[in-house]
Amino acid sequence: MVLGFSIALIVFSLLLMLLVLMHKGKGGGLSDMFGGGMQSSVGGSSVAERNLDRITVVVGLLWAACIIALGVMMKTS
Repeated sequence: MVLGFSIALIVFSLLLMLLVLMHKGKGGGLSDMFGGGMQSSVGGSSVAERNLDRITVVVGLLWAACIIALGVMMKTS
């Protein structure tokens, strides 16, 4: 059971990193330093940006749930 949550945590971590990197940079920070100031093909539509925001939040919540579940399992065993 712990192995399944560990694998899920790795998958959600990689997916969360990818989703955060896909966001359009707002400017004035690290996003400009790494090329976030350029126009992105994903950020062209406000609907696409909102959907990306929603997907990122859902994956972030699943990531947090995996961490909490792993913590509870390790504490009880």
